[in-house]
Amino acid sequence: MKILAVGDVCGQPGLAFLNNHLKEFREAQHIDFCVINGENANVVGITPKQADLIFKAGADVITLGNHTWTRTELKPYLEERKRILRPANYGPQCPGRGISTFHTPVADICVLNLLGRFTLDNNTDNPFVIADGYMREIREKVILVDFHAEGTSEKQAMGYLLDGKASAVWGTHTHVQTSDARVLPKGTGFITDLGMTGPMESVLGIDPEQSIGKFMGDPPMRYQSAGGPCKMEGCIFEIDPDTGKCLHAEGIRIQ
Repeated sequence: MKILAVGDVCGQPGLAFLNNHLKEFREAQHIDFCVINGENANVVGITPKQADLIFKAGADVITLGNHTWTRTELKPYLEERKRILRPANYGPQCPGRGISTFHTPVADICVLNLLGRFTLDNNTDNPFVIADGYMREIREKVILVDFHAEGTSEKQAMGYLLDGKASAVWGTHTHVQTSDARVLPKGTGFITDLGMTGPMESVLGIDPEQSIGKFMGDPPMRYQSAGGPCKMEGCIFEIDPDTGKCLHAEGIRIQ
């Protein structure tokens, strides 16, 4: 079976590009299941309306990250919708869920969303301990993990921790696609970062002049999406549904 993981959708430009291209790409590539990180659909955070747009565009599951709680109206939505996940290492009192199983004609698929702690100021449990614990409990063969984290070292360490346990592990959050899509030694597909879906001429989806101003010391202001042509980045994982092992992993970019 073929799994498509799509990098962080950034603002209205990213939403529009996804809506215009994802379904056609899914059909052309014979994708069986699609996971999209919607963390930045509102530039910072995501609204229920934007989540609905991502599902309409062709996502089977939406994963989130460190901006999960930016939009307070998302809290009841997380409780109501099974197909949107927030990081599982947030406290158990938080709304929503961080892991769920989805039934497809090919196989049952377990999706786990985790948040890193290196340089991210979040009050979360240790994602490595949480991930290791879940791997002892999950019974599905096909297991997918979105690790929303800052450090490449942290993301790669998670990949090796879960090698041979998860079918595919990918990093999100840093919005820059890495060139290391591969199958790890014990059969887990991995890429350090999927990249992003949004404006090509941008700094992580943000207008370059605004980003430069921030580093020059300008007063803080609301982030603005860049304009111009867009791209969609991610990774396709080919997985054996009987064993859960990844057979091939390939980074993708359409623009």
